[in-house]
Amino acid sequence: MSETNYDILCIGRSSIDLYSSDIGAPFEEITGFSAFVGGCPTNISVGTRRLGLKSALLTGVGYDPVGDFIIHFLKKEGVETAWIAKKEGRRSSAVILGIEPPDKFPLVYYRDNCADIAIDMDDIRKVPVNKFKAILISGTGLSLEPSRSATLFAAETAHDQGVKVVLDIDFRADQWPDLQTFGTTVRSVLPYVDIVIGTSEEVKAAAYKGSGEAKISHSQVNESKVDADLDQSVSTILEKGPKVLLLKTGADGCMIHYGDGNKPERAEGYPVKIVNTLGAGDAFASGLLYGCIQGWSWHKSARFGNACGAIVVTRHGCANFMPTAEEVEAFVADKGGL
Repeated sequence: MSETNYDILCIGRSSIDLYSSDIGAPFEEITGFSAFVGGCPTNISVGTRRLGLKSALLTGVGYDPVGDFIIHFLKKEGVETAWIAKKEGRRSSAVILGIEPPDKFPLVYYRDNCADIAIDMDDIRKVPVNKFKAILISGTGLSLEPSRSATLFAAETAHDQGVKVVLDIDFRADQWPDLQTFGTTVRSVLPYVDIVIGTSEEVKAAAYKGSGEAKISHSQVNESKVDADLDQSVSTILEKGPKVLLLKTGADGCMIHYGDGNKPERAEGYPVKIVNTLGAGDAFASGLLYGCIQGWSWHKSARFGNACGAIVVTRHGCANFMPTAEEVEAFVADKGGL
C-alpha cells in the first residue's frame, strides 16, 4: 500500500488459528485442522481491508514459521505490515478451535511468551498515528506488560492528535487473574476512547468494580458469566468518555448506546444458519468501522456490520473468510437492505 494516508490501524493480538476440519465433532474426536490467521485486531485489519479501507496492523510475531505464515497472509490481503514487530525470544501465538454448531465452539489459547504481548512504546512511536483516521485497540492488549503500556500510549497519542480511538473489549477470561483486574485496567483507557464494542458479558466485565475475590473459573474461559446489571454497566463505561457503545446481541443485531444521553436504538440483525460464530464479532467491527469512516449514521453502520457478521457465521473461520463490500451489498440487497 503506497499511500501516505491510511484509514485504520489495528493494534494487538495475532495468531495462527487451527480450526477443526470435522464440523460438529466433539473436540476430543477431531481428526484434523485447517490453518488460518486470527486474533481480534488482525481479523479486523483484514475485514476492513477487504471492504476497501486502507488498513494496517501493528502486532508482534516471533522469528518463526508461524510469524512468516501470518505476515505472508496479510501481505496477500493488502494489509500494511510495515510496523509489525519481530520479537527476539518470543513465539507467535496460536489458537486451536472446535466447531460444534449451533452454540458450542471450544477454543484453547497458546500465548505463553507470545510475541504480540511484547509490543512496546517504541513500536508505537515508529507509527505515524496522525496519518490514520482511526486506531483500534483490544482488551487483550491490556492484559500484560509491555503491551499494556504500549496500548495505553497508542490510545493517548491518537486521542491527542484527533484520531478516533476504537476499543474492542475482547474479553478473554483466561488471560486475566480476576474480573476486578480486568475491569479496572480496561476503564483506565476509556477517557481516550471514542467507540466501544462488546457483548453484554464483555460490557459487564469491563464495568466490574466488585471484589478481587471474583476469580475467573477455568471452566468459563470462553464466556465468563458476570453477575452485574447491564444498563448500569453501559452507563459506567459511557460516563468515562466514549461517545458511543455498540452492544453486540448476536442474531438480534446490536444496541447502540450514546454517551450524550440520546435514547439507545437497535440495529436489527440478519437471520442465517450458523456454521461457526467465531469471528462474527470481528466481522461486525469491520463493517461498523467501514461505515463510520464513510461518514454513515451509527444505525446504518451497525446494520452493515451486522450483515458482515451474519455472512461470517455461515463460514469456517475468521480472517480468511471476511466478506468483500460487493458480497455484503449483495447479501443486504437479498435481505431487504440496510
